[in-house]
Amino acid sequence: MTIHFEKYHGAGNDFIIIENREAQLQLSAREIEQMCERHFGIGADGAIEIRQSRDSDFYMRYYNADGQEGTMCGNGGRCAAAFAYHHNITGPEMKFETIDGSHHAHILNHFIVRLSLHDVDAIRQEEDHYFIDTGSPHYVKFVEEIDEQNFLTEANKIRHRYREGGTNVDYVVEEQDHLRIRTFERGVEAETLACGTGITAAALALAYRDHLKQGPVGVKARGGFLKVYFTKEQNIFKNIWLEGPAICVFKGDIQL
Repeated sequence: MTIHFEKYHGAGNDFIIIENREAQLQLSAREIEQMCERHFGIGADGAIEIRQSRDSDFYMRYYNADGQEGTMCGNGGRCAAAFAYHHNITGPEMKFETIDGSHHAHILNHFIVRLSLHDVDAIRQEEDHYFIDTGSPHYVKFVEEIDEQNFLTEANKIRHRYREGGTNVDYVVEEQDHLRIRTFERGVEAETLACGTGITAAALALAYRDHLKQGPVGVKARGGFLKVYFTKEQNIFKNIWLEGPAICVFKGDIQL
């Protein structure tokens, strides 16, 4: 089986995107994992199918690098929006469906995409960290500095310790006018260069702690800089938008 794909990244968080609107392809978890494998496949943090939707411009089906269908992916959603726009599936303003419901996206220019995320009304603070679900669950901890080896060791333990199915783990450093973040993603089982829902969770944790009423909050991941917009009304974060780059890296065919 020969499959045509395109590879996109959002601040270094990379995805294989396949147009499958007629559902003619039936990919197994093993085949998706094979495509995402960096040494013997294409290599990516995850894979996305663009499928038909009855009520929206398209449906985004997202898979983690382990081949299993994942929860909402912020950078994946922005890359899917860019793909749909570049292929004339939709215009620069769109609505699409994912596993967690409807999202809107705006193509601000050829490289920058803004994505809506659902309201967040529950932030749990525990000792030195926060739990926030921004479409995917996140453990957020503010630290003075991030030692790479310690971060990877600690995050791998935390990832399995909390919640059914585990959690993503974000360590966050406060800089003068922005946050700096590193994220260990479940499903990838490694650090990624950026995580959209993690970046959003970090910005909301800061707003929750410091009683901020609105964004934007700038967040620098290892792969790039993103902004999180929001408004806070009666302890509910609304009008959440994630803005950053979404870029096509290359196109090709793979035989499975």
